[in-house]
Amino acid sequence: MNKSGLKMLSVVVLTLIGCAIAQQVTKHLLSSDELKKAVPTEYFFRGQKAPVQVRNAVGFQLADGKMMIAALVDASGYSTAIQQKYQGMLITETKLNVGGSSLPPGQYGFGFAADNKFVVMDVANSDVLSASYQTDQAIQHAVPLKLIEDGTGFKLYAGKKWIAIKPE
Repeated sequence: MNKSGLKMLSVVVLTLIGCAIAQQVTKHLLSSDELKKAVPTEYFFRGQKAPVQVRNAVGFQLADGKMMIAALVDASGYSTAIQQKYQGMLITETKLNVGGSSLPPGQYGFGFAADNKFVVMDVANSDVLSASYQTDQAIQHAVPLKLIEDGTGFKLYAGKKWIAIKPE
């Protein structure tokens, strides 16, 4: 192979390597565009479909590409007993540590209950996890749902209430 052919081959190889590196996923909070693509418009829970509030959706993606998304739902069609603890949907492709308890990949309902507990339920409304949540009184302008990075994990906020979530 002549020198110009070798140079051309080197340029092509370096370009391909550069493209591969640029496409690698890094751990990050999902943008609104990424959430619009991933969050369902309706969520099935306890025998009914509830509209998902995409404007109140949050999530993250890990370096391996796996995601966790959470969003508030309109639970107005559910009984009062279910409404008291079912406020949103949570879908995770990775095992999570939620408030010190382990949660396997899956699709769940969640809520910040009045008894200072963050409750995660399977789609049949059976509790699968319950952990104490914290309250952040320093927040000036609370929003319905927010996710912030916190070291190697995240904090899921609903207003001033929050629970620690860490991928395992």
